[in-house]
Amino acid sequence: MAPDFYLPYLVNYSQPVVEDIVIFCVSMLTAIIASAEGQAFVAALLGDTRIGAKDRFHFNVFMHMSLLGTLNFFIAGFGWAKEMDIETKRFKNHPRLFLVLSRIAGPLANLMLANIAASLSWILDTYGFEDKVFTTIVVVNVTMAVYGLIFIPPLPGSALIFALLPQGQSLEKIGKAARTLSPYLIVGTFFLVRLSGWDGISSFFNPIVTTITSFILNA
Repeated sequence: MAPDFYLPYLVNYSQPVVEDIVIFCVSMLTAIIASAEGQAFVAALLGDTRIGAKDRFHFNVFMHMSLLGTLNFFIAGFGWAKEMDIETKRFKNHPRLFLVLSRIAGPLANLMLANIAASLSWILDTYGFEDKVFTTIVVVNVTMAVYGLIFIPPLPGSALIFALLPQGQSLEKIGKAARTLSPYLIVGTFFLVRLSGWDGISSFFNPIVTTITSFILNA
């Protein structure tokens, strides 16, 4: 079953439908919690375990929400969770590799959730029930997974760049500055893209979102 709206899902502010916005918000919250807890699970599995950690495995989505990341969902159809604290010193072997694996677990968790939602959508469709909720969850999670691999902080894919760069105080300062400024850059860029109607970087990523979503929903 293919979705009946443009991918990725973008809120239509000129003709808003309350039901669609509510479904989108639910889908957004599931995507945020899947990304955050996915990173936490793999980090703990690889050695970064913490007793009584308050930022992990509580499944309270509101503790994982980033203000700018959430705002970007309503602008560009994707966003990000608050950066999960991962201490590479706790990894006994290959700390940089394990950091990348932990971060990339976020997009992978989004794809896993998209597949689960697609299965539930298929079951409902088989029994003649019209589904919009699980289909939207598929779209939003796939979109977050694909865009999450961009090499710009605070997106999970940026971990690969920081892992490849040599360590040093100057680079640490640059990395810290990038983590601070990049969220504003992402939101501002996609806001201008949305206003202008120009596809920008979306012309590359949106076809990937469409292909993966159609494959999952029609598999």
